[in-house]
Amino acid sequence: MTGAPRGDAPGSGRYGEAVFRPEQAGEGERIDFGALAYDDFTMARLRALGAGPGWRCLDVGAGTGTVSRRLLDEAGVTSVLAVDRDVRFLPERPVPGLDVLEADITAPEFAPGRFRLVHARFVLMHLPERDRLITALAELVAPGGVLVLSDAVDLTSDRTPSTPYTSVMRAMWQGLRATIGTDVSWVPSYPHLLRGTGLMPVAAEIQVPPLLPGSPISRFWADTWERSRAAMLATGLVDDAAVDAAVRYLGSDECAALSAGMLTAWGWKPQEASR
Repeated sequence: MTGAPRGDAPGSGRYGEAVFRPEQAGEGERIDFGALAYDDFTMARLRALGAGPGWRCLDVGAGTGTVSRRLLDEAGVTSVLAVDRDVRFLPERPVPGLDVLEADITAPEFAPGRFRLVHARFVLMHLPERDRLITALAELVAPGGVLVLSDAVDLTSDRTPSTPYTSVMRAMWQGLRATIGTDVSWVPSYPHLLRGTGLMPVAAEIQVPPLLPGSPISRFWADTWERSRAAMLATGLVDDAAVDAAVRYLGSDECAALSAGMLTAWGWKPQEASR
């Protein structure tokens, strides 16, 4: 939920202000639908990377804190610092070992320390200066630690069959880019960008939850479209009827589409960096 600089020009808005405002009723539930769709994938990867006892972790853009709490409860890490620009959802479910910091990671003074794990999910896709921010996050990784970045990848293309879903998803990406600067086109370059910071080895994977009627990911997209409807309509690609049709399509057995995927990339800080 960490945002981009303020402004009135297209693409200079701020996540959490122009759209997806945390004070809007139901925003925490929308975030939790995304967590239900992706948390198991995230935790499987973090545990495969070794997250466990003795690890001090930083969870950037922690949202409602589901990953932070599962790192403590399931992986048994020693501590998690959960960071978000708006932390109203985090104190609602405290657990031992969880510390909360309200901060903007784009600020030059953001330097909370060094961590064995630095994790950011669905954060950088909404922010400018992405190269600088990846470098800054890599600097927060302790020698022998790992930086893990996850963001969305758009799986629609010009060859994807036209359905109510694909039409609205294309309008959503275009509308969010014009409104708050969201840009997922560069996400496949994560492994290269991580390697460029000196991390090695690096690797990546993509997970795509199934779009099924009533599933968490289907409910997440339907709610996301409602909250970004104005930005989508402003593109001229869809109207209200098209958005309503897409919501009905998501909830029907006729839905035959791919959700946006989640690309997760990771890179290790060499031990010799401590010398």
